Amino acid sequence: MLGRALILILLLIPAQVLQAVTFRAPVDAVHWQIEASPFMCRLIQPIPAFGDAVFEQEAGEPVQFNLLPAQTQQLSGRVRLVAEAAPWSPGAAPRRIADIEAQQGRVQVRGDSAINMLAALHQGMMPTFSADRWYGTRESVTVGIMAVNFQTAYQDYMDCLTQLLPVNYRQIARTAVLFPTAEHQLSDATRARLDLVAQYVLTDDSVQQIFVDGHTDNDGRRLLLRDLSMRRAEEVTRYLVSRGVDESMIVTRFHGDRYPVVENDTPENRQRNRRVTIRLERD
Repeated sequence: MLGRALILILLLIPAQVLQAVTFRAPVDAVHWQIEASPFMCRLIQPIPAFGDAVFEQEAGEPVQFNLLPAQTQQLSGRVRLVAEAAPWSPGAAPRRIADIEAQQGRVQVRGDSAINMLAALHQGMMPTFSADRWYGTRESVTVGIMAVNFQTAYQDYMDCLTQLLPVNYRQIARTAVLFPTAEHQLSDATRARLDLVAQYVLTDDSVQQIFVDGHTDNDGRRLLLRDLSMRRAEEVTRYLVSRGVDESMIVTRFHGDRYPVVENDTPENRQRNRRVTIRLERD
């Protein structure tokens, strides 16, 4: 109701007296918040009367930025992102960073553009978002992120990044490791991948069970293939246990050539079928 009333009032104001609405924290009230865990690091600046500006980096992923208005109707359409001079040091030329489309009122900045925002703050500049329509009216809006106290907050953020896991759950929950023909020994690459699985499991208490399933291609007698798939699965289980994973969490199974992921009609496809899959299950 408040949003609708505000729009009605703005529509009744003559266009010549409408001015851009600006949101940014007062210099003496800028506050950075840090949220830190092995799974996610967040650097947050609350913007009074607007919402939050959030840098975040998930384990195994690059940094991204999210501009989160408390009321999503505030922003829509194309949003311009520019690094501007801070109010206390005017004169520096603004630098365009990106044009972004607001999605459901939120603005997400990825890749180099997010990194450039951090660089601008580090240089004392103010990343500023501008849109032509506030609440869908003819009035423009700007939202600035202040660089006050950024250096100290950024150091805390970097300290968090050094503690992030190398992978996140989505990247590790379904893992397959491959084997040469008729072999069950683990390669160095397989050990490195299993190290990541073990590291994640030992950190995330919500992982309750691990399913280890051995498979082969169809080159050989069925009983021998079943035995080979068992050896492969057991070798993976032993390695995970040696890295500290509780053996009671692991369900080890073997299937021979019964469940190929592709047809065994080329050398490349046969290689894909000579595998052990590791599946994590959370509670």
